[in-house]
Amino acid sequence: MPALAPDSGVEDRFGTRNRVARLILANGPSTAADLAVRLGLTPAGVRRHLDALLAEGLVEAREQRVYGQRGRGRPAKVFALTGTGRSVFHHTYDDMAIDALRFIAENGGESAVDAFARRRFSGLAERYRELLAGAKPAERPKLLAEALTADGYAASTRTTASVPVPGKPVIEGAQVCQHHCPVQHVAEEFPQLCEAETQVFAELLGTHVQRLATIAHGDGVCTTFIPGLPAKNQTSPTQVTPSEQSEGASA
Repeated sequence: MPALAPDSGVEDRFGTRNRVARLILANGPSTAADLAVRLGLTPAGVRRHLDALLAEGLVEAREQRVYGQRGRGRPAKVFALTGTGRSVFHHTYDDMAIDALRFIAENGGESAVDAFARRRFSGLAERYRELLAGAKPAERPKLLAEALTADGYAASTRTTASVPVPGKPVIEGAQVCQHHCPVQHVAEEFPQLCEAETQVFAELLGTHVQRLATIAHGDGVCTTFIPGLPAKNQTSPTQVTPSEQSEGASA
């Protein structure tokens, strides 16, 4: 695993390189221009650090996903951490985030943690709102999954239906499955992050949703059930039992 110098606060090339990677970890896939603004550097200066991170296999370049009407020219590149990059940086970042949330809870109470969680996901809601607003309800789960995947959540959709049981209604709907959670270790202690994300999904999809499983609680996948909506062009149609619906199984 590549060893990077610790962030000493000195504007040397290793300290700035670490800051670039940690900004990507905190904010998801980012353009060089976005990183330059956050760091107070020129885009050319940031690109030199990105080139070094690319060479070490810590970040990868992707084509930026464009929401709404695409303008002329090629979309800007965004840079995302690779699995190796996450393993290098996530532990320190998680520890810092957990300490910060503990401080908020001690000084402001649980309501302050709730407000922080809502604030964190409000940015995600704003970025996705335009994409989903003009789509038909049946198309929204797939579009949401695509947007989440572009931001590093490795999401997919599928249609589900409960097995018919005498005296009980068949529950049909769609599932959005997130196979990666960037804040897994933080959410293990502060489930308000999962709750705020679920609320944002309900607002974006325009309907009630139910969180069946979360990686933070030991499940393999974060699974959100949208009753009554098919997952148009889903990746893996399936059928689940009523007990699986209630227990949140999402294999």
